[in-house]
Amino acid sequence: VQLVESGGGLVQPGGSLRLSCVASGFTFSIWHMSWYRQAPGKERELVARIGTDGEDRNYADSVKGRFTISRDNAKNTVYLQMNSLKPEDTAVYYCTGRGSRGQGTQVTVSS
Repeated sequence: VQLVESGGGLVQPGGSLRLSCVASGFTFSIWHMSWYRQAPGKERELVARIGTDGEDRNYADSVKGRFTISRDNAKNTVYLQMNSLKPEDTAVYYCTGRGSRGQGTQVTVSS
């Protein structure tokens, strides 16, 4: 099982980023997928979760209306579109599924 995130970086407040997570080694389409984040000194936080068909989506209150999770089962990929980013969104973002976690991608929101 392998999950590889990409798309992180440095962005100004109010900006956008799109994270991607490519999965391999398991049947991606039958697993719920999630994005978590962890900032220094803080506990890990569930950001968003998506069901197998992409219709069932849940978000943390802190990101509702700003972030959108989606998936492409043909590409074994889950995405996290992040808009209106705030400094408090700064964290390492992890993709999880089938009990596994990727290496994470750093998102830094700063002017």
